[in-house]
Amino acid sequence: MSMPLGHIHVLTEIPATGNGRYLYLGRVLSESTAISGDGDEICLERSDLVFCDPARPPSLRFDGACEMTVFRISRQRLALSEEDLGRVTGMVVRGDSGLGAIVSDVLVTLATEADAHGADVIGQLTRSAVDLLIVLVMELLQAETDLSASTTTPGGREMLNQIRAYIDEQLTDPDLSPRTIARAHHISVRYLHKLFQSHGATVGTWVRQRRLDSCRTDLSRTFNRNTTVAAVARRWGFSSPAHFSRSFKEAYGMTPREWQSLAAS
Repeated sequence: MSMPLGHIHVLTEIPATGNGRYLYLGRVLSESTAISGDGDEICLERSDLVFCDPARPPSLRFDGACEMTVFRISRQRLALSEEDLGRVTGMVVRGDSGLGAIVSDVLVTLATEADAHGADVIGQLTRSAVDLLIVLVMELLQAETDLSASTTTPGGREMLNQIRAYIDEQLTDPDLSPRTIARAHHISVRYLHKLFQSHGATVGTWVRQRRLDSCRTDLSRTFNRNTTVAAVARRWGFSSPAHFSRSFKEAYGMTPREWQSLAAS
């Protein structure tokens, strides 16, 4: 299976047996880059594992070709609830260490040596692989729970306040992104997103709204009345004037130029 430009193309036929729903687990065969639902760039290394659910909106998209071996596992066999399935879908597990490496190695054995062994041996290997996968999923879900809990502690709230102050200081930087914010505070991008989600927002929407507020203030100031809307947008980190105008109108119900004219009158 390959995933060029965000689309899945099946290169070998998948048997259409059974009426149950399945979870798909991809084992990456070559280095590639994926974009998460939050807009973060994820570098995938050979042997990494990616969880996918065809019944759900894609949580990862690929700007280039991504070659991987894909395994189909019965969701019933994994005993995953709808909530847990949603938490697992889109997760990337590094295949070079820990339990992820063990599962990745077993899966590559299944993929490359299926024709070299009898059905009994492959069946036993498959059952062992699924048992290991269940342990891996439980570990991932527990880590996700622990991560979510840590964001609501006093320390998590203090960290969020520090990050919000940092964002305000860096709003004019067009390269401000979840990755640069997380790096500046020595935390993972995943933890950064959890901090904002626990308080009802996303990193991207928070940054965009703070930039829009700053642009609105600038456009209403007397000394800026001869300044173009595009110049104000660039000053506050918007690279596309058209995107800025659409976002401004969605936020305030009028275009930037209309707001500037209203402020002048």
